[in-house]
Amino acid sequence: MNDGLKALQRRLQHEFKDAGLLSRSVTHRSFSQDHYERLEFLGDSVLNLAVADMLYARLSALPEGDLSRVRANLVKQDTLHKLAVELGLPEVLRLGEGEARSGGHKRPSILADTLESVIGAVYLDAGFAVAQALVQRLFKGVEINATMDAIGKDPKTELQEWLQARKMNLPAYRVVGTLGAAHQQTFDVECEIVEFNCSERGIGISRRAGEQAAAAAMLQTLKAKAKS
Repeated sequence: MNDGLKALQRRLQHEFKDAGLLSRSVTHRSFSQDHYERLEFLGDSVLNLAVADMLYARLSALPEGDLSRVRANLVKQDTLHKLAVELGLPEVLRLGEGEARSGGHKRPSILADTLESVIGAVYLDAGFAVAQALVQRLFKGVEINATMDAIGKDPKTELQEWLQARKMNLPAYRVVGTLGAAHQQTFDVECEIVEFNCSERGIGISRRAGEQAAAAAMLQTLKAKAKS
């Protein structure tokens, strides 16, 4: 483990039993085939559960829909990007030459994804309680209140609230395919709503951006159906 990763361990307040997990969590697919995307997938779920648990305890009077809105604000790309920078992830992120030249160390989508992968790595190395404690430390300085981001919802949040208002299950997202070279890759993501037997797809420069594009397409479809 190099000095940068040792310093990251100290900032995380967690010493890895499996140092390979930490190394993989900061490795972009443009650098190596042993990259962080599976850890990111896992970390996304761990993060959402940890934040949901935190909000359930802190905002005890808030109903489900508002809790979902606040959580969406906390786990959105902009928030995770800021936390990743504060954690020093740009300094340890491993990128291929092309991605590095194009400014990948500063790209919000990459840094947000890397933060999720680090959370996933901590979860695999030490379990949920340790990963949850990490999430709580990361968000310690973030203002959390019941009125967060009531205006200007992103497509995923708007779609989720549209479905919840109608007592329907949340949509399922999956990556259908990836396109382009490793340092200029785009993600083709499908959004599916089982109750409507309906799916839409979106393209983005990250999994997160692809999900937002697919959610936006689904919202257009649902609103058009509602008018017809």
